[in-house]
Amino acid sequence: MYTLVIPVYRNRESLPELIAQFVELSRTLDGPLEVVFVVDGSPDASYAWLRSELPKSGLRAKLILLSRNFGSFAAVRAGLAESAGPYYAVIAADLQEPPELAAQFFRVLASGEADVVIGTREGRADPLASRLASSVFWGLYRRIIQPQIPAGGVDLFGCNRAFRDHLVALEETNTSLVALLFWLGFRRKAVPYVRKARPYGKSAWSFRRKLKYLSDSVFSFSDLPVRLLFFTGTAGLLLSLGVGIAVVVARVTGTIQLPGYAPTVLSILFFGALNTFGLGIVGAYAWRAFENTKRRPSYVVMTSEEIDGERS
Repeated sequence: MYTLVIPVYRNRESLPELIAQFVELSRTLDGPLEVVFVVDGSPDASYAWLRSELPKSGLRAKLILLSRNFGSFAAVRAGLAESAGPYYAVIAADLQEPPELAAQFFRVLASGEADVVIGTREGRADPLASRLASSVFWGLYRRIIQPQIPAGGVDLFGCNRAFRDHLVALEETNTSLVALLFWLGFRRKAVPYVRKARPYGKSAWSFRRKLKYLSDSVFSFSDLPVRLLFFTGTAGLLLSLGVGIAVVVARVTGTIQLPGYAPTVLSILFFGALNTFGLGIVGAYAWRAFENTKRRPSYVVMTSEEIDGERS
C-alpha cells in the first residue's frame, strides 16, 4: 500500500481539484493508495468539507484533525505516525506540486533504489518577488545550515518505513524537518520537478514564518552563532586591550592629562551591547534545550477517522 500525507491549512478552495487528482493518481499505481489528510487547526471549512466529501470520493482515506495549528512539520509528523504503509509521500495541498511526482516517489521507493526521495525544484511559476525571497532564504539555508540542500529548496519528500520510523522517533521541538531529512542520512535520491503557480488563496508561508523557520534551523543544526560570538568577543577583547595599552602609554608620557569622557562612554556602550548580544544567542540555545526537556508532544490529535470512499 502507498500512503500519501497531505497537511491542510487554509486550503478549502483547492480541495475538490486536489481530490480529483488523487483519484486519477490511484488508478496509475500498482497497489492501493491511502491518502491521509491532516487538518492543522485550519480556520476555514477544510475539515468540514473533507468529512462530508471524502466518503463520496472513491478514495481510501484517513482524516485527522489537530486540536490547533501546530505547524506543517507537526502535521506531517502526525500523518506519518498515524499511517502504516510501507511507502510514504508528503505533498502540499496547494496544487503547486504535480501529483505525478508522488507516483515517481513511490516507484523509486518500491524499486529499492533509495530510502528517502527528495523533490527538487528545477523551476517555479511563482511571482518574481516570491522567487527572489525563496532564493535568498534557501541560499542562506545552504550556506549556514545544510550545504547538501538543493538550490531550489525542498517542499516535499517520500520515504520507506525504516526512514519514517526514525524520523517520527525524533521528538525535538522548534526544529527543521528539511534539515532532519538530510541529518538522518540513509540512501537518498533527488527527483526534479517544476513548481506550478498557486491557483487558489494565499500562502501562509509568510516572512515571519520563514524567519522563525530559519532561526529554528540555525539554532538546531548549527553552532555558527556561538562561533561568531566567540570571534566577536575575542576581537572586542583584543581591541579593548589595545586601547587600554594606548591609554596607559599616553597617560605615562603625559599626552593625556585628563580621562576622556567620549572614549569611556563608547567603551561602555560597545561592551554592553556585546554582552547583550551574546546573552541573546546563548539564551536562544538554552530556551530550545529547555523546550525539549518538557517532553510535550509536538501535536495533539483531536479526532481521527478511517474513510473508505464509495467505489465507482
